[in-house]
Amino acid sequence: MWAGIDNLLKKGEIKEFGWFLDGKSGYAIGEGESATVIKDVSMFTPFEEFEVQEIIPWEKGKNAVREAWKILAETMK
Repeated sequence: MWAGIDNLLKKGEIKEFGWFLDGKSGYAIGEGESATVIKDVSMFTPFEEFEVQEIIPWEKGKNAVREAWKILAETMK
């Protein structure tokens, strides 16, 4: 497992990896297309369990929420 994580860090598919203090869990931050993410996660299953969350950049998320609110306001008129 350690060699796999080292390789993903070296390739830049994982940007950051850290351990939680319980010694058996942690987190990883990566970048890439969803097909790359599923490939990377699949290398460690069934030995590890993952919860993958996509992060939307601030401006992109803010604009999407504003647009949704505008549509909602228009439909309520």
